[in-house]
Amino acid sequence: MAKGDWDIIRAQFVTSAVRANQYPTSGLLEIAFIGRSNVGKSSLINSLCRRNNLARVSSTPGKTQTINFYDLEAKKVVEGIDERSHFYLVDLPGYGFAKTNHDNRDQWSSFIGKYLSESDNLRMVCQLIDIRHKPLASDMECYEWLIHCGLNVQVILTKSDKLSKNAAESQKALFKRELGLYEDQIMTYSSAQHNMRGELIGRIMKTIEGPVR
Repeated sequence: MAKGDWDIIRAQFVTSAVRANQYPTSGLLEIAFIGRSNVGKSSLINSLCRRNNLARVSSTPGKTQTINFYDLEAKKVVEGIDERSHFYLVDLPGYGFAKTNHDNRDQWSSFIGKYLSESDNLRMVCQLIDIRHKPLASDMECYEWLIHCGLNVQVILTKSDKLSKNAAESQKALFKRELGLYEDQIMTYSSAQHNMRGELIGRIMKTIEGPVR
């Protein structure tokens, strides 16, 4: 990280929850991550935090079945002065919910919706989408619902290392058009190569430090 830029220096699992009375009560601001099952959400969280096993990576889609809270500590040094900031990274269950029954899908949709619409500390939702595919109906519906809820959404196109640079840029342009996004509302990310890690941390911290939307 360049001097003066924020970096994540510590990450720790706090708790899992399915009801509001199970959420942490410290009052820290929150950045949530959501995406289709198997989009690479756990890998991205581990890459962002530089912890290989912080979020459990599974080959089974829909493995995350609870809202998981992680306490992250960020640091930057400005003119020799150490600045620190704590916030929660909130890992939400994937939509798609492969290999689960109808009752479980309804239950999960309910508690995810309650969290997203009722959390007073939520500052941004990072929606992860696989860059290799065209915009899927479920991705479009999720994005539109998040915007309808008045949430600040950052779209992250995962697995960018699976495409050539030109193909990745073409896909990014496609999603910008389909979702009507500005440049600062979308980015690519490779968990394998950790490219754009600093950019994502910067966007998160800008939101954490900025005014409430």
